[in-house]
Amino acid sequence: MNIILLGPPGAGKGTQAKMLIDAYGIPQVSTGDMLRAAVKNQTPLGLEAKKYMDSGQLVPDEVVIGLAKDRIAQPDAAKGFMLDGFPRTVPQAEALDKVLAGMGKTIDHVISIEVASAELLGRLTGRRTCKACGQGFHVMFDPPKVEGKCDKCGGELYQRDDDNEATVSNRLKVYDAQTKPLIDYYQAKGLLRPIDGVGSIDAIFGRIKAVLG
Repeated sequence: MNIILLGPPGAGKGTQAKMLIDAYGIPQVSTGDMLRAAVKNQTPLGLEAKKYMDSGQLVPDEVVIGLAKDRIAQPDAAKGFMLDGFPRTVPQAEALDKVLAGMGKTIDHVISIEVASAELLGRLTGRRTCKACGQGFHVMFDPPKVEGKCDKCGGELYQRDDDNEATVSNRLKVYDAQTKPLIDYYQAKGLLRPIDGVGSIDAIFGRIKAVLG
């Protein structure tokens, strides 16, 4: 089973990804992991990618596609794989289709975990971190016993700059703008599986399993 996993920041994609890997015994293929491994192993594509990364540029699509192809060709992906964080754009999706076709493979399901922006805003802006020991809390899901104070060491809790409302709103807008065409692309191919991302972790996973069969 070959799966693409989509979901905005705060949708719980990471948690569901781990559960999918355990349940179906397929590897997670993420661009970050692929890039780090290729650079560490000094593969030709890894050395190529490192040039761009060292100069602060985005790694070109053809290099990322090449890395994805190499990773999908590994023995542990023979029975299936789950792509996470890739493709991000329609040109990447089209290139991926060509690469997979050349390998005699296709994408079976595109899981899109969907959560309303207002809910995501609450999830992402609710995080608090202890200045002293780094312990994390969440005002909605895991609040401290005393507001503003760490349960563990009594230190002061703060909100990270990248968790404020303006930054989070911008991140969600960027995700929507980038991903909407991708969702339309896979919808047109009959591969999109929208999943309601609100509820308990197990309930959401149950919805994913139901569409995967």
